[in-house]
Amino acid sequence: MKLFAHMLLKMKHIITLLFLIAAVISYLASLEVSVNNNLVDYLPDDSPSTIALDTMNEEYEKGASNMRVMVKNITIPEALEMKKTIARVHGVDEIDWLDDAVNIYEPIEFLDKDTVEDYYKDNTALYILTVREDFEVSAYNEIRGIIGEENAISGSAADTATSVQVTAKEVSNIMALAIGIIFAVLILTTNSWFEPVLFLSVIGVAIVLNRGTNLIFGEISFVTNSAGSILQLAVSMDYSIFLLHRFEEFRKTEPDPQKAMEQAIAVSVPSILSSGVTTVFGFVALILMKFKIGPDMGYVMAKAIVLSLMSVLLLMPALTMYCYKLIDKTHHKPIIPPLNHIGKYIVKFRIPIVIIFITVTIPCVLAQKENNFLYGSSGIFGTGTKLGDDTAAIEEIFGRSNLMCLMVPNASPAAENKLSAELSSTDKITSILSYTQTVGNEIPREFIPPDTLEQLISPNYSRWVLTIDTDYEGDEAFAMVETVRGIVEKYFGDNYLLCGDSVNSYDMKDVVAEDNEKVNNIAILSIAIVLLINFKSLSIPIILLLVIESSVWINLSFPYFSDIDLRFIGYLIISSVQLGATVDYAILYADRYIENRAEMTAGQAADKSLCDTILSILTSASILTIAGIFLGILSSNEVISQLGVLVGRGAVLSGVLVIFVLPALVCMCDKLIFFTTYKCDFYKPAKKPERKI
Repeated sequence: MKLFAHMLLKMKHIITLLFLIAAVISYLASLEVSVNNNLVDYLPDDSPSTIALDTMNEEYEKGASNMRVMVKNITIPEALEMKKTIARVHGVDEIDWLDDAVNIYEPIEFLDKDTVEDYYKDNTALYILTVREDFEVSAYNEIRGIIGEENAISGSAADTATSVQVTAKEVSNIMALAIGIIFAVLILTTNSWFEPVLFLSVIGVAIVLNRGTNLIFGEISFVTNSAGSILQLAVSMDYSIFLLHRFEEFRKTEPDPQKAMEQAIAVSVPSILSSGVTTVFGFVALILMKFKIGPDMGYVMAKAIVLSLMSVLLLMPALTMYCYKLIDKTHHKPIIPPLNHIGKYIVKFRIPIVIIFITVTIPCVLAQKENNFLYGSSGIFGTGTKLGDDTAAIEEIFGRSNLMCLMVPNASPAAENKLSAELSSTDKITSILSYTQTVGNEIPREFIPPDTLEQLISPNYSRWVLTIDTDYEGDEAFAMVETVRGIVEKYFGDNYLLCGDSVNSYDMKDVVAEDNEKVNNIAILSIAIVLLINFKSLSIPIILLLVIESSVWINLSFPYFSDIDLRFIGYLIISSVQLGATVDYAILYADRYIENRAEMTAGQAADKSLCDTILSILTSASILTIAGIFLGILSSNEVISQLGVLVGRGAVLSGVLVIFVLPALVCMCDKLIFFTTYKCDFYKPAKKPERKI
């Protein structure tokens, strides 16, 4: 390893130049990476709703309605003119209003009241739009310009448009603020004013390399794009801190900076690599998910950690050799006083600490299994955001509009008539748009205008649009999915297709529930294997994983005790991210414990190891906490916000358990560690000579 370190430092000019060139190319490439804001696209290709949506796009030129536009204080003639204006917006395939359902030239008092109030109520008009895919942003912005800020827009197309615009802007703001606060944390926890610049520069290069190399995937999800860079910054900062702290230690005894760095690399590489590999495996586990958000984030973040490791192990030593004089010149006294001998009290009170730990963990394990989850993309912009307030305003006047699109073979009019009758009498189905219901199978299809017919009848299918009076997801909505499927199967067996927001969420629930257990088990098993190889011990991996997994369980119990619905994407991802990212703290402590235990007793080693590592643990945990908190507070997208809260809280919990519980556990399990660790060289105090009588 020392030979590798020597050759590495000898080639520092070439290494620095190569990283600089790669960073410039990666920055340019990152501008070409597209971002997908539609969660539905990440359902498995073989899920029923995905097949239904793909088939509908093939069979029908125009898709299902995906936007509602509400305009207040408008007369019926003015509403007709507004409809014509909105219809001319590029990307709007279709717009439906009252004139498509009734003859508005008759006195409104003579028209069906329920039908009228679906589109016009209290001098307010509601338009139902179909916006073409990939035109959501431009159509949304143009329609907003037409109707003004005082009116409202909602629907899945509006969700996508808002996600594209708001999330991109928020990511930049969150990253800028987080970097500023992280810089301040590094100032407090390092002994040089320049060291934070070095840390952030190295990880910054790794982030640019990762964003640029995302071009190999073509596009990434908005979840990965929003959280990826800040998670990479927070998770991989550990490695550079570990290396530079070792460099400072060896400089106290080695006057030659290059030799001190060679020693630091030789000693640090095993810990850094094992920490990095465990984090990589945490993200690799996501790749095995059927719900494709997992593989999307798994590939990107696993690559991110590999690039961070390369930057820390190759670029950072080179840059440090250029900058060590500047580090010396900007050296300052420690701002945070030494946290010595905390371990003494932990060792002294180790039994009560472990009892409290077990008492807290057991109910949290049970609670985190009882969380209520949200699966789809509906409502990801809640109240307090423009989209959330618009949605609430439309629902206050016109109620909820949860649409399901049903396609059945168009060769059986008799079966369609029976289906129509049963669906019409089903509670929670407020309206049905279909040829059978709207026109009637008694009227020959050749008498119907082609533009109208082609929206309802394709060469193979008859399309039905059902309006359901439920939220987009939840027990009631999922029960309606099962009800509709059950009714349709009576008349068409399995030969039908159903899609819509509730159906998509229902399928996501099935997929991610299956993914959850698989991903967790694979992440734990793979990290356990890495720890087993690193420590050559049977007991140490179990102890470390118990501590970190307990912090995950406690973290995920908070939503249950707070009665908060949890976005399942965040739940899936945090289990692997927190485990992979924060097990580094436990590895760092365990490495030092084994090292110190060779020269002192168990209690002394537990105390000394915590003294050696507590500042690094606090620094790393603080950075991950800050990154998570900023995502949680500043992102208006609830998927990103909840993920941020989980990451930030998880880092705090992992840090607390590693500092207070892990020393107590290793001290209590010292003999077990000795007997289950290969070639364990623990200190044995000399026996006192027996007194002669």
